[in-house]
Amino acid sequence: MAAVSLRLGDLVWGKLGRYPPWPGKIVNPPKDLKKPRGKKCFFVKFFGTEDHAWIKVEQLKPYHAHKEEMIKINKGKRFQQAVDAVEEFLRRAKGKDQTSSHTSADDKNRRNSSEERSRPNSGDEKRKLSLSEGKVKKNMGEGKKRVTSGSADRGSKCLKRAQEQSPRKRGRPPKDEKDLTIPESSTVKGMMAGPMAAFKWQPTATEPVKDADPHFHHFLLSQTEKPAVCYQAITKKLKICEEETGSTSIQAADSTAVNGSITPTDKKIGFLGLGLMGSGIVSNLLKMGHTVTVWNRTAEKCDLFIQEGARLGRTPAEVVSTCDITFACVSDPKAAKDLVLGPSGVLQGIRPGKCYVDMSTVDADTVTELAQVIVSRGGRFLEAPVSGNQQLSNDGMLVILAAGDRGLYEDCSSCFQAMGKTSFFLGEVGNAAKMMLIVNMVQGSFMATIAEGLTLAQVTGQSQQTLLDILNQGQLASIFLDQKCQNILQGNFKPDFYLKYIQKDLRLAIALGDAVNHPTPMAAAANEVYKRAKALDQSDNDMSAVYRAYIH
Repeated sequence: MAAVSLRLGDLVWGKLGRYPPWPGKIVNPPKDLKKPRGKKCFFVKFFGTEDHAWIKVEQLKPYHAHKEEMIKINKGKRFQQAVDAVEEFLRRAKGKDQTSSHTSADDKNRRNSSEERSRPNSGDEKRKLSLSEGKVKKNMGEGKKRVTSGSADRGSKCLKRAQEQSPRKRGRPPKDEKDLTIPESSTVKGMMAGPMAAFKWQPTATEPVKDADPHFHHFLLSQTEKPAVCYQAITKKLKICEEETGSTSIQAADSTAVNGSITPTDKKIGFLGLGLMGSGIVSNLLKMGHTVTVWNRTAEKCDLFIQEGARLGRTPAEVVSTCDITFACVSDPKAAKDLVLGPSGVLQGIRPGKCYVDMSTVDADTVTELAQVIVSRGGRFLEAPVSGNQQLSNDGMLVILAAGDRGLYEDCSSCFQAMGKTSFFLGEVGNAAKMMLIVNMVQGSFMATIAEGLTLAQVTGQSQQTLLDILNQGQLASIFLDQKCQNILQGNFKPDFYLKYIQKDLRLAIALGDAVNHPTPMAAAANEVYKRAKALDQSDNDMSAVYRAYIH
């Protein structure tokens, strides 16, 4: 997009990374939000979502001048809802201006008329006014609280009505507020009742933040006291809630749909591994203002992120040595070990105080070994495998399971908020690996059962679509069920979670069960089906391609 002359309050089309141009408004950023270094940019809040970001000037276009052009190239439902929200905003704003103009004129006329009527025209009226003033002074001096006139009674009733209409909860008002709260105007209510209801401007730094449904949670399962650290986020407050179990849940209220309200840490972040999951994670870290250095075994994958503002690291060791916290997300235990212990690996860059966070899904023995070698060099270690898929990674809606260095977990707060919707701290190293394998064991077994049910419906002459419709109306209804069934019905097995990786997780989960002499017959049966699918060359397809193991 070409550079344009813009100013505060303008409606614009903003282009952010790989996302299509989106309608928004240039607004003042919160006071504690740092402006990115380098090229000139504006702080834009987008319609139809609660997202906002710093956008470079060359990535902005005026809304009205380019409206028709953008509508032609973007046809999505959410995009249309965002455009509708802009138009509704403009209509309401225009109506509000007209109402304000008429109201101001009417108020002025009423004031003039009232002044004319109240102006004393005789000596008697002046004496009455003087006596009335004397009574008021006397009552104030004696400290009495009686209301002595009908006018005062009416004023008291008006005050009571205003207080009842006020949306503020009961309790003592802040000292800087007036006793009388003016009810919300019908114009404002109308704006929030229409399509604009889905679009919420974040409060400014001077406005109170209203409670909203919590979006991002840190679950500290090994904690019995409130943490000393205070997580801070732009325009959102953090509330600490004690659970019945004695653990503490730190919740970020008024969070955005894609985590648009995050105060990025001032620490330098490194990221190793730009696969299906890593790419989405890095994109969201950059989007939320983190300083990120990236490395990938296939260097070409770094190019897109360099364009979005990331720095390039030549080796894992270089990334670790130049960054405060380095994350890694690779495919399996062997890749995780090679990354740390191999030539120019992570271990060579570790010095006292350097932090390493492994987000790979591996077994507990592997992650424990890596933790030991990192800590032996004076480094700090956290395991943080993620539950989700490529789409959830792109949307910043992953679930993070962490264990290890508790202080490092807290230092990663803004990063976890950027990449996920929920974070669990599970205690000592190894716990997150075990939990992640159990989660994926359940997911993989469920996927195999879905495929088995669809093929059984087909061979018995039942409609697969009808089966899906029935499941979607029952207790098993979920986004996962619907998406995977749609993949199968459409024959679309583009990877969202590689089949080879879910089979790897099933194998590791079975080994986990064997280590503690616990039977896992369901997982074992599912694993055999995935192995057959791999033999049919489905490894690099989505896990839903396990369906093909039943039809060949």
